[in-house]
Amino acid sequence: MVKKVSGKFSVDGLKNKLLLMLFEVLGLLAILVSAIMVLLGYSANWFSGTRFFSSMLPFAFAVLGLIVATTGLLIGWWKLRKWLHAKSSVLAPILSVCLALLIAWVSMQDQFASARAHFRTLVGGKQEAGSVTLAHQVYAAYRRYDAAQLQRMLDRAQPYKPAIIDAARAFDLDANLLQGVAATESSFLPRDSKDGGRGLFQLTQLPKAVVEQAGKRLAEHPLSLIKPRHNAYLAAATLKYYLAQMNDDLFLGLLAYNIGPANGGLKFIMQEYGATDFTSIQPYLQQLPRDYPIRVLSYALAFRISQQEGKLLAYEEGKNALHIQQLGIPGLHVDFYDFPGL
Repeated sequence: MVKKVSGKFSVDGLKNKLLLMLFEVLGLLAILVSAIMVLLGYSANWFSGTRFFSSMLPFAFAVLGLIVATTGLLIGWWKLRKWLHAKSSVLAPILSVCLALLIAWVSMQDQFASARAHFRTLVGGKQEAGSVTLAHQVYAAYRRYDAAQLQRMLDRAQPYKPAIIDAARAFDLDANLLQGVAATESSFLPRDSKDGGRGLFQLTQLPKAVVEQAGKRLAEHPLSLIKPRHNAYLAAATLKYYLAQMNDDLFLGLLAYNIGPANGGLKFIMQEYGATDFTSIQPYLQQLPRDYPIRVLSYALAFRISQQEGKLLAYEEGKNALHIQQLGIPGLHVDFYDFPGL
Protein backbone atom coordinates (compact mmCIF):
# COMPACT_ATOMS: atom_id res chain seq x y z
CA MET A 1 0.00 0.00 0.00
CA VAL A 2 1.28 3.47 -0.88
CA LYS A 3 0.91 5.92 2.00
CA LYS A 4 0.24 9.66 1.80
CA VAL A 5 3.56 11.36 1.22
CA SER A 6 4.29 15.13 0.96
CA GLY A 7 0.59 16.01 0.70
CA LYS A 8 -0.06 13.57 -2.19
CA PHE A 9 -2.97 11.14 -1.98
CA SER A 10 -2.16 7.43 -1.95
CA VAL A 11 -2.68 5.43 -5.13
CA ASP A 12 -5.28 3.24 -3.37
CA GLY A 13 -7.22 6.29 -2.20
CA LEU A 14 -7.29 7.75 -5.71
CA LYS A 15 -8.50 4.46 -7.20
CA ASN A 16 -11.33 4.25 -4.66
CA LYS A 17 -12.43 7.81 -5.44
CA LEU A 18 -12.41 7.17 -9.17
CA LEU A 19 -14.37 3.94 -8.69
CA LEU A 20 -17.02 5.67 -6.58
CA MET A 21 -17.27 8.47 -9.12
CA LEU A 22 -17.69 5.92 -11.92
CA PHE A 23 -20.60 4.23 -10.10
CA GLU A 24 -22.22 7.60 -9.50
CA VAL A 25 -21.89 8.72 -13.12
CA LEU A 26 -23.17 5.38 -14.48
CA GLY A 27 -26.13 5.55 -12.11
CA LEU A 28 -27.01 9.08 -13.25
CA LEU A 29 -26.69 8.10 -16.92
CA ALA A 30 -29.00 5.12 -16.39
CA ILE A 31 -31.57 7.38 -14.68
CA LEU A 32 -31.46 9.95 -17.48
CA VAL A 33 -31.62 7.39 -20.30
CA SER A 34 -34.58 5.53 -18.78
CA ALA A 35 -36.47 8.75 -18.06
CA ILE A 36 -35.77 10.24 -21.49
CA MET A 37 -36.94 7.11 -23.31
CA VAL A 38 -40.24 7.06 -21.41
CA LEU A 39 -40.87 10.82 -21.65
CA LEU A 40 -39.99 11.04 -25.33
CA GLY A 41 -42.18 8.00 -25.94
CA TYR A 42 -45.17 9.71 -24.33
CA SER A 43 -44.37 12.99 -26.11
CA ALA A 44 -44.22 11.22 -29.48
CA ASN A 45 -47.71 9.86 -28.80
CA TRP A 46 -49.22 13.11 -27.49
CA PHE A 47 -47.88 15.29 -30.32
CA SER A 48 -47.97 12.77 -33.17
CA GLY A 49 -48.83 14.24 -36.54
CA THR A 50 -47.31 16.34 -39.31
CA ARG A 51 -48.90 19.75 -38.68
CA PHE A 52 -46.45 22.41 -37.61
CA PHE A 53 -48.41 24.21 -34.89
CA SER A 54 -50.34 21.28 -33.44
CA SER A 55 -47.64 18.60 -33.58
CA MET A 56 -44.12 19.53 -34.64
CA LEU A 57 -43.75 22.79 -32.68
CA PRO A 58 -45.23 21.40 -29.42
CA PHE A 59 -42.94 18.36 -29.68
CA ALA A 60 -39.92 20.66 -30.17
CA PHE A 61 -40.95 22.60 -27.05
CA ALA A 62 -41.39 19.31 -25.18
CA VAL A 63 -37.81 18.33 -26.07
CA LEU A 64 -36.59 21.78 -25.00
CA GLY A 65 -38.48 21.42 -21.72
CA LEU A 66 -36.87 18.02 -21.21
CA ILE A 67 -33.41 19.57 -21.67
CA VAL A 68 -34.20 22.35 -19.18
CA ALA A 69 -35.62 19.86 -16.66
CA THR A 70 -32.55 17.64 -17.04
CA THR A 71 -30.27 20.62 -16.42
CA GLY A 72 -32.28 21.54 -13.32
CA LEU A 73 -32.12 18.00 -11.97
CA LEU A 74 -28.35 17.85 -12.49
CA ILE A 75 -27.93 21.13 -10.60
CA GLY A 76 -30.12 19.78 -7.82
CA TRP A 77 -28.12 16.57 -7.73
CA TRP A 78 -24.87 18.55 -7.47
CA LYS A 79 -26.18 20.38 -4.41
CA LEU A 80 -27.47 17.15 -2.86
CA ARG A 81 -24.14 15.51 -3.63
CA LYS A 82 -22.24 18.14 -1.60
CA TRP A 83 -24.51 17.50 1.38
CA LEU A 84 -24.12 13.73 1.06
CA HIS A 85 -20.34 13.95 0.71
CA ALA A 86 -20.18 15.94 3.94
CA LYS A 87 -21.56 12.86 5.69
CA SER A 88 -19.87 10.07 3.68
CA SER A 89 -18.18 9.74 0.29
CA VAL A 90 -20.12 6.55 -0.53
CA LEU A 91 -23.64 7.92 -0.04
CA ALA A 92 -23.92 9.71 -3.41
CA PRO A 93 -22.80 6.67 -5.50
CA ILE A 94 -25.07 4.32 -3.52
CA LEU A 95 -28.09 6.63 -3.91
CA SER A 96 -27.34 7.10 -7.62
CA VAL A 97 -27.19 3.34 -8.31
CA CYS A 98 -30.28 2.59 -6.20
CA LEU A 99 -32.32 5.28 -7.99
CA ALA A 100 -31.12 3.96 -11.35
CA LEU A 101 -32.22 0.42 -10.52
CA LEU A 102 -35.58 1.66 -9.23
CA ILE A 103 -36.33 3.84 -12.27
CA ALA A 104 -35.18 1.13 -14.69
CA TRP A 105 -37.47 -1.40 -12.97
CA VAL A 106 -40.43 0.99 -12.98
CA SER A 107 -39.93 1.90 -16.65
CA MET A 108 -40.01 -1.80 -17.61
CA GLN A 109 -43.49 -2.34 -16.16
CA ASP A 110 -46.41 -3.11 -18.47
CA GLN A 111 -47.99 0.32 -18.05
CA PHE A 112 -44.99 1.87 -19.80
CA ALA A 113 -45.03 -0.59 -22.72
CA SER A 114 -46.84 1.88 -24.98
CA ALA A 115 -44.29 4.61 -24.19
CA ARG A 116 -41.42 2.31 -25.11
CA ALA A 117 -43.22 1.31 -28.30
CA HIS A 118 -43.74 4.97 -29.28
CA PHE A 119 -40.07 5.68 -28.57
CA ARG A 120 -39.02 2.81 -30.86
CA THR A 121 -41.28 4.23 -33.57
CA LEU A 122 -39.83 7.71 -33.04
CA VAL A 123 -36.25 6.45 -33.43
CA GLY A 124 -36.93 3.71 -35.98
CA GLY A 125 -38.91 5.92 -38.35
CA LYS A 126 -40.65 4.36 -41.36
CA GLN A 127 -39.15 0.90 -40.83
CA GLU A 128 -40.28 0.69 -37.20
CA ALA A 129 -43.71 2.11 -38.02
CA GLY A 130 -44.17 -0.68 -40.54
CA SER A 131 -43.08 -3.26 -37.97
CA VAL A 132 -45.57 -1.89 -35.43
CA THR A 133 -48.41 -2.19 -37.95
CA LEU A 134 -47.46 -5.76 -38.77
CA ALA A 135 -47.01 -6.59 -35.09
CA HIS A 136 -50.61 -5.60 -34.39
CA GLN A 137 -51.72 -7.90 -37.21
CA VAL A 138 -49.93 -10.69 -35.34
CA TYR A 139 -51.66 -9.77 -32.06
CA ALA A 140 -55.02 -9.68 -33.83
CA ALA A 141 -54.40 -13.12 -35.35
CA TYR A 142 -53.53 -14.53 -31.92
CA ARG A 143 -56.68 -12.97 -30.48
CA ARG A 144 -58.86 -14.78 -33.03
CA TYR A 145 -57.58 -18.28 -32.22
CA ASP A 146 -59.81 -20.74 -30.40
CA ALA A 147 -58.01 -21.21 -27.07
CA ALA A 148 -58.90 -24.90 -26.69
CA GLN A 149 -57.74 -25.83 -30.20
CA LEU A 150 -54.59 -23.79 -29.78
CA GLN A 151 -53.80 -25.52 -26.49
CA ARG A 152 -54.25 -28.94 -28.09
CA MET A 153 -51.72 -28.02 -30.76
CA LEU A 154 -49.27 -26.81 -28.11
CA ASP A 155 -49.69 -30.15 -26.34
CA ARG A 156 -48.95 -32.01 -29.58
CA ALA A 157 -45.76 -29.99 -29.94
CA GLN A 158 -44.22 -31.24 -26.69
CA PRO A 159 -42.57 -34.42 -28.09
CA TYR A 160 -40.83 -32.33 -30.76
CA LYS A 161 -39.69 -29.52 -28.46
CA PRO A 162 -36.15 -30.85 -27.69
CA ALA A 163 -35.32 -31.31 -31.39
CA ILE A 164 -36.65 -27.84 -32.29
CA ILE A 165 -34.77 -26.15 -29.44
CA ASP A 166 -31.54 -27.87 -30.48
CA ALA A 167 -32.04 -26.83 -34.10
CA ALA A 168 -32.82 -23.24 -33.08
CA ARG A 169 -29.71 -23.09 -30.95
CA ALA A 170 -27.56 -24.57 -33.73
CA PHE A 171 -28.64 -21.85 -36.18
CA ASP A 172 -29.02 -18.96 -33.71
CA LEU A 173 -32.79 -18.70 -34.10
CA ASP A 174 -35.58 -18.12 -31.60
CA ALA A 175 -36.96 -21.52 -30.60
CA ASN A 176 -40.52 -20.16 -30.41
CA LEU A 177 -40.17 -18.76 -33.92
CA LEU A 178 -39.19 -22.19 -35.22
CA GLN A 179 -42.11 -23.74 -33.35
CA GLY A 180 -44.38 -21.20 -35.04
CA VAL A 181 -43.14 -22.35 -38.45
CA ALA A 182 -43.86 -26.00 -37.58
CA ALA A 183 -47.32 -25.10 -36.27
CA THR A 184 -48.16 -23.27 -39.50
CA GLU A 185 -46.77 -25.99 -41.73
CA SER A 186 -48.10 -29.16 -40.10
CA SER A 187 -49.94 -28.28 -36.87
CA PHE A 188 -47.48 -30.80 -35.37
CA LEU A 189 -49.08 -33.61 -37.35
CA PRO A 190 -46.13 -34.69 -39.57
CA ARG A 191 -47.27 -36.09 -42.89
CA ASP A 192 -46.66 -35.97 -46.62
CA SER A 193 -48.72 -33.31 -48.36
CA LYS A 194 -50.11 -33.16 -51.90
CA ASP A 195 -47.62 -30.46 -52.94
CA GLY A 196 -44.64 -32.62 -51.94
CA GLY A 197 -44.04 -31.23 -48.45
CA ARG A 198 -42.70 -33.76 -45.98
CA GLY A 199 -42.54 -34.05 -42.22
CA LEU A 200 -42.90 -31.61 -39.36
CA PHE A 201 -41.90 -28.55 -41.41
CA GLN A 202 -43.37 -29.71 -44.75
CA LEU A 203 -40.05 -29.32 -46.54
CA THR A 204 -39.88 -29.64 -50.32
CA GLN A 205 -37.02 -28.34 -52.47
CA LEU A 206 -33.94 -27.50 -50.41
CA PRO A 207 -30.93 -25.49 -51.59
CA LYS A 208 -27.72 -27.51 -51.58
CA ALA A 209 -26.12 -25.10 -49.10
CA VAL A 210 -28.97 -25.72 -46.66
CA VAL A 211 -28.52 -29.50 -46.70
CA GLU A 212 -24.76 -29.08 -46.20
CA GLN A 213 -25.20 -26.74 -43.24
CA ALA A 214 -27.78 -28.97 -41.55
CA GLY A 215 -25.61 -32.04 -42.04
CA LYS A 216 -22.61 -30.21 -40.65
CA ARG A 217 -24.48 -29.16 -37.47
CA LEU A 218 -26.02 -32.62 -37.01
CA ALA A 219 -22.85 -34.50 -37.94
CA GLU A 220 -25.11 -37.15 -39.47
CA HIS A 221 -25.38 -38.39 -43.06
CA PRO A 222 -27.54 -38.88 -44.98
CA LEU A 223 -30.40 -36.71 -43.70
CA SER A 224 -33.99 -37.92 -43.73
CA LEU A 225 -37.01 -35.65 -43.98
CA ILE A 226 -39.03 -38.27 -42.13
CA LYS A 227 -36.98 -38.00 -38.93
CA PRO A 228 -38.30 -35.06 -36.86
CA ARG A 229 -34.82 -34.06 -35.65
CA HIS A 230 -33.40 -34.02 -39.17
CA ASN A 231 -36.50 -32.20 -40.41
CA ALA A 232 -36.10 -29.53 -37.70
CA TYR A 233 -32.42 -28.95 -38.51
CA LEU A 234 -33.15 -28.69 -42.22
CA ALA A 235 -35.98 -26.24 -41.54
CA ALA A 236 -33.77 -24.11 -39.28
CA ALA A 237 -31.04 -24.08 -41.92
CA THR A 238 -33.58 -23.13 -44.60
CA LEU A 239 -35.04 -20.28 -42.55
CA LYS A 240 -31.56 -19.00 -41.72
CA TYR A 241 -30.68 -19.15 -45.43
CA TYR A 242 -33.69 -17.06 -46.46
CA LEU A 243 -33.27 -14.60 -43.59
CA ALA A 244 -29.72 -13.93 -44.78
CA GLN A 245 -31.02 -13.53 -48.33
CA MET A 246 -33.58 -10.96 -47.08
CA ASN A 247 -31.06 -9.04 -44.95
CA ASP A 248 -32.56 -10.41 -41.72
CA ASP A 249 -35.99 -8.89 -42.41
CA LEU A 250 -38.15 -11.35 -40.46
CA PHE A 251 -41.36 -10.93 -42.46
CA LEU A 252 -39.58 -11.20 -45.80
CA GLY A 253 -37.47 -14.11 -44.56
CA LEU A 254 -40.56 -16.07 -43.53
CA LEU A 255 -42.27 -15.25 -46.81
CA ALA A 256 -39.21 -16.38 -48.76
CA TYR A 257 -39.14 -19.60 -46.71
CA ASN A 258 -42.73 -20.33 -47.66
CA ILE A 259 -42.40 -19.43 -51.34
CA GLY A 260 -39.12 -21.29 -51.72
CA PRO A 261 -37.67 -21.39 -55.24
CA ALA A 262 -41.12 -21.07 -56.91
CA ASN A 263 -41.32 -18.32 -59.57
CA GLY A 264 -37.61 -17.67 -59.09
CA GLY A 265 -37.99 -17.13 -55.34
CA LEU A 266 -39.00 -14.03 -53.41
CA LYS A 267 -35.75 -12.22 -54.14
CA PHE A 268 -36.40 -12.43 -57.90
CA ILE A 269 -40.04 -11.36 -57.46
CA MET A 270 -39.00 -8.28 -55.46
CA GLN A 271 -36.35 -7.31 -57.99
CA GLU A 272 -38.84 -7.72 -60.83
CA TYR A 273 -41.35 -5.31 -59.27
CA GLY A 274 -38.93 -2.98 -57.48
CA ALA A 275 -40.38 -3.84 -54.05
CA THR A 276 -38.16 -3.13 -51.06
CA ASP A 277 -40.09 -4.41 -48.03
CA PHE A 278 -42.94 -6.64 -46.88
CA THR A 279 -45.56 -3.92 -47.33
CA SER A 280 -44.58 -2.99 -50.89
CA ILE A 281 -44.35 -6.61 -52.11
CA GLN A 282 -47.82 -7.65 -50.92
CA PRO A 283 -49.82 -6.23 -53.87
CA TYR A 284 -47.72 -8.32 -56.27
CA LEU A 285 -48.04 -11.65 -54.50
CA GLN A 286 -51.54 -12.39 -55.87
CA GLN A 287 -52.19 -16.05 -55.04
CA LEU A 288 -49.01 -16.47 -53.01
CA PRO A 289 -49.53 -16.70 -49.21
CA ARG A 290 -49.00 -13.11 -48.13
CA ASP A 291 -50.45 -13.85 -44.66
CA TYR A 292 -47.95 -16.66 -43.98
CA PRO A 293 -45.58 -14.56 -41.77
CA ILE A 294 -48.54 -13.34 -39.69
CA ARG A 295 -49.70 -16.92 -39.03
CA VAL A 296 -46.18 -18.10 -38.14
CA LEU A 297 -45.59 -15.23 -35.72
CA SER A 298 -49.02 -15.50 -34.08
CA TYR A 299 -48.33 -19.18 -33.35
CA ALA A 300 -44.81 -18.30 -32.18
CA LEU A 301 -46.37 -15.72 -29.86
CA ALA A 302 -48.67 -18.41 -28.43
CA PHE A 303 -45.65 -20.61 -27.67
CA ARG A 304 -43.87 -17.71 -25.95
CA ILE A 305 -46.91 -16.83 -23.84
CA SER A 306 -47.36 -20.46 -22.80
CA GLN A 307 -43.64 -20.75 -22.01
CA GLN A 308 -43.48 -17.55 -19.94
CA GLU A 309 -46.88 -17.70 -18.23
CA GLY A 310 -47.46 -21.44 -17.98
CA LYS A 311 -50.74 -21.01 -19.87
CA LEU A 312 -52.30 -19.15 -22.76
CA LEU A 313 -53.70 -15.68 -22.05
CA ALA A 314 -56.87 -14.21 -23.54
CA TYR A 315 -55.64 -11.10 -25.36
CA GLU A 316 -58.78 -9.05 -24.68
CA GLU A 317 -59.04 -9.76 -20.92
CA GLY A 318 -57.91 -7.18 -18.36
CA LYS A 319 -54.42 -5.87 -19.05
CA ASN A 320 -53.36 -8.96 -20.99
CA ALA A 321 -52.92 -7.02 -24.23
CA LEU A 322 -50.26 -4.75 -22.76
CA HIS A 323 -48.59 -7.66 -20.99
CA ILE A 324 -48.46 -9.73 -24.19
CA GLN A 325 -46.98 -6.78 -26.07
CA GLN A 326 -44.42 -6.52 -23.28
CA LEU A 327 -43.43 -10.17 -23.84
CA GLY A 328 -42.86 -9.35 -27.50
CA ILE A 329 -43.19 -11.31 -30.71
CA PRO A 330 -40.44 -13.93 -31.14
CA GLY A 331 -37.79 -12.81 -33.59
CA LEU A 332 -39.38 -9.41 -34.28
CA HIS A 333 -37.44 -7.38 -31.72
CA VAL A 334 -34.20 -7.99 -29.88
CA ASP A 335 -35.13 -8.78 -26.30
CA PHE A 336 -34.42 -11.06 -23.35
CA TYR A 337 -36.37 -14.06 -24.67
CA ASP A 338 -34.21 -15.21 -27.57
CA PHE A 339 -34.29 -18.82 -26.40
CA PRO A 340 -37.36 -19.41 -24.24
CA GLY A 341 -37.12 -22.53 -22.14
CA LEU A 342 -33.36 -22.95 -22.40
